[in-house]
Amino acid sequence: MKTILLIEDDTALRENTAELLELSDYRVITAPNGKLGIAKAKEENPDIIVCDIMMPEIDGYGVLEALSHDLNTHQIPFIFLSAKTEHKEIRKGMDLGADDYLTKPFDEDDLLSAIESRLAKAHILSNIVKEQSQKPKEGTEDGLRSLHELKNFFDDHGDISNHAKGATIFKEGDHSNNIYLILKGVVKTHKMDENGKELITALFKEDDFLGFTSFTDHTPYQESATAVEDAELAGVSKTDLKDILEKSNNISLELMELLSDNLSEIKEQLLQMAYSSVRKKTAQTILQFTQVLNKKPEESIKISRNDLASVAGIATESLIRTLSSFKKDGLIEIEGRNIKILDLPKLQLIE
Repeated sequence: MKTILLIEDDTALRENTAELLELSDYRVITAPNGKLGIAKAKEENPDIIVCDIMMPEIDGYGVLEALSHDLNTHQIPFIFLSAKTEHKEIRKGMDLGADDYLTKPFDEDDLLSAIESRLAKAHILSNIVKEQSQKPKEGTEDGLRSLHELKNFFDDHGDISNHAKGATIFKEGDHSNNIYLILKGVVKTHKMDENGKELITALFKEDDFLGFTSFTDHTPYQESATAVEDAELAGVSKTDLKDILEKSNNISLELMELLSDNLSEIKEQLLQMAYSSVRKKTAQTILQFTQVLNKKPEESIKISRNDLASVAGIATESLIRTLSSFKKDGLIEIEGRNIKILDLPKLQLIE
């Protein structure tokens, strides 16, 4: 029999929900506030936690954060209950590492379905990690052995999320509990300088990883991430990824190589921003967006002038003047926000 910890300050709702879950053959333990909920979670080590957000003593966000820092409770599936329906509130809960989010009043079937699916997923992931620990680490046909297989793991077992063009995926300062693999679309990471100007730090396309920070500390994201075009992502917790990397030297080395290559690209971009002419910065940025968006040179790219200027590290006004110059020289064609390369060799040779 699976054990559910229900943390809810509304007495009637807590008792009714507990009765419903017990009738569905679950063992239910309850807590009337976040402080007692944390204590019971550590004492009982339940199979899943269902927790209200707005509570006295410690709210639901505080409960999740406290338990995610505890080695004995950080992998327990966690479902939020709340009357709040704003997207930012839901996003905050999921960014903290929650597995699901139900709004009050919730349907009985929705609650049971959420619990069953999260327990099933936890069981599957537990078995995968257990199987990996029992298999030889290297030189066999078993287990995850390569970066390609790691990406398949993200695709098969990660939490899938969809983000419309312009939507925020995570913000600078948010808790970095997840690593993402981009299944579809393009994402930019960016920071604000002291004058409030956006600086795009990197562009990520399909099959790229996103969101790496520290594996050992709960370091917040050091930059924000936004969808440049409609994007689909698969997220895996840093804890699960760390378990996989500890059991496969091959994947760890391949991932280190990948991150080193990314760092080299960022250094190259910074050097270009610091020392290249405005014309070269503009040309290289157009070529970079063409590559990231998987466009052929003869195909148009549709990208905001602000994003182009931000990646190039120049003022938007300077970028627009340079684009006009390129158009007059017959290097590109401009129609609205669309840019098409007409003379690729000359664009590549601009100094």
